[in-house]
Amino acid sequence: MRVANVGIVIVSHSPKVAEGAADMVRQMVGDSVPLAHTGGDPDGGLGTDLARILEAIEAAWSEAGVVVLVDLGGAETNSEMAIEMLDEDRRGRVVVCNAPVVEGAVIAATEASGGSSLELVKRTAEELYA
Repeated sequence: MRVANVGIVIVSHSPKVAEGAADMVRQMVGDSVPLAHTGGDPDGGLGTDLARILEAIEAAWSEAGVVVLVDLGGAETNSEMAIEMLDEDRRGRVVVCNAPVVEGAVIAATEASGGSSLELVKRTAEELYA
């Protein structure tokens, strides 16, 4: 039986940035990791939407966990709020990663595609800021 890989969620204030970053991840690692993205406010402008972040986490859900990459402070705040709204058994398996959204997503997905743990995927992506 194959072990699940850590999922990746990309949250941006821009729908196009979120889509573009997700496209880069898919081109680099194919379908080997669960991947979802969300960007923009409910009206299609710049911003983030808590409900869409929750949907993205659900779409990328993996028993191995989910790493969320964000572009700006508001995306981080809303992502943390979304995590707090998850069922208690899932909450501890979703983390916000303090890494550049595009580079971090690619590196996190590459690490996840090899079957690495949630902690290692997060740490590897965050090393970009070290």
